[in-house]
Amino acid sequence: MPEKRGYAKGIAKREEILARALEVFAAKGYRKASLREIAESVGLSQAGLLHHFSSKEELFAEVLRKRDEVDSAGGELGTDWSEAFDGLVGIVRHNAEVPGLVQLYATISAEAADPDHPGHDYFVSRYQQIVAGLEGYIRSEQSAGRVRDDADPRMLARLAVSVADGMQVQWMLDPSADMADAIEAFWSLLRTTPTT
Repeated sequence: MPEKRGYAKGIAKREEILARALEVFAAKGYRKASLREIAESVGLSQAGLLHHFSSKEELFAEVLRKRDEVDSAGGELGTDWSEAFDGLVGIVRHNAEVPGLVQLYATISAEAADPDHPGHDYFVSRYQQIVAGLEGYIRSEQSAGRVRDDADPRMLARLAVSVADGMQVQWMLDPSADMADAIEAFWSLLRTTPTT
């Protein structure tokens, strides 16, 4: 029995570290965040933190994975792109309730533009997957006559992602900006018929 209790305590401490690391990375960015600060904030030494995560890079990767997991709780993009738009709006609405996630994503995605950043490949891959999925969805909606067909579906997908990302920055500057409403307004510009 003691082994299970120790395992559960280890899992709980790991989750605590991830939650605090998210806050620190969001506030300071990857480069300025320190393992020492994160460790001390959860009552560990840096060596104690490294028992749970072997490096700052591994901790950062787990924070990104956790962010995606939390996003999925707010709305599901998944692989069924026929529900992609509703999923995107759901995620954006959820993120507005968890400001640290929006700050983390905006800060780290900007830092990750540097090819040497440990999150660079993650963000490149994530954007490619989202754009490809939305492109396919938009193309099928164009074929069905529900989305205007006078624009390139790939460009529309990139614009949808840009609206979402841009609204995150706007919302951080002015919390009264409604990210989800902006995405819905963008989508309504593409629709050939009004939604009911």
